[in-house]
Amino acid sequence: MKQKIKLLLTIVCAHTLLFSGSLNAKEPEKTLRDDGELFKVAIAGFTFVNFNLDETLKMMQEVDVHYLCIKDFHLPLNSNDEQIAAFHAKLAAHDVTGYAVGPIYMKTKEEVDRAFDYAKRVGVKLIVGVPNHDMLPYVDQKVKEYDFKYAIHLHGPDIELYPNAKDIYEHVKDLDPRIGMCLDIGHDARDGQDPIADLKKYKDRVFDIHMKNTTAATKAGKTGEIGRGIIDIPKFVKMLRQVKYSGACSLEYERNMKAPLAGIAESIGYFRGVIDATK
Repeated sequence: MKQKIKLLLTIVCAHTLLFSGSLNAKEPEKTLRDDGELFKVAIAGFTFVNFNLDETLKMMQEVDVHYLCIKDFHLPLNSNDEQIAAFHAKLAAHDVTGYAVGPIYMKTKEEVDRAFDYAKRVGVKLIVGVPNHDMLPYVDQKVKEYDFKYAIHLHGPDIELYPNAKDIYEHVKDLDPRIGMCLDIGHDARDGQDPIADLKKYKDRVFDIHMKNTTAATKAGKTGEIGRGIIDIPKFVKMLRQVKYSGACSLEYERNMKAPLAGIAESIGYFRGVIDATK
């Protein structure tokens, strides 16, 4: 009971910190949040599919998150060097770093080529991708050529390609070790899997994580705020530490996507509350 009370108080404090800057205009500029972990608290770009870059960065400031997985609706695949530089300058002005690109779907060699060239020009070394199965040998070649990490995104039972962590591992286990997965814990659970056990089992191939929860371990499960659902988030955070995961834990918020700020703030506040309460 004491631990639950402590966690609740921590979460309330986290929410207070998240919104205090916007409620008090005279408050001094806040210091950037350092979560004190090997892993980074981040947000997946798809969260902001209905918002332009300026609106996206404003929301990220509101919740004090400083790492973004870049989606091509914010920085198109055909962006030139000048546009990429301007994009990074805008991120830097908001204390945000783009740590990866994707997810990017790849059905042909030309699409694989374009994605790797794009990531190189953007200046990141992690691609979150969804390649067709027959493209995996070519992805293997490109990973060796570019020395990038390639994280295949899983989508649970919604599409046949890569429904869970085990499926991805079986497809990549004999490929270059820089080819792994983006472990979407909500969709992994919706496919009847245990994302905590999967993180432990496949830790050497987990290069990115999408954070969300789900109401049920079935296709009918609805994903939403990190703190609401069947996944034991405190246990998941402890596993992140146990396996020494050093990548990003990106909130991918897919509920109420036209007005997501309240859900984003709740999720980030809960996640950071768990991080603080379980140390």
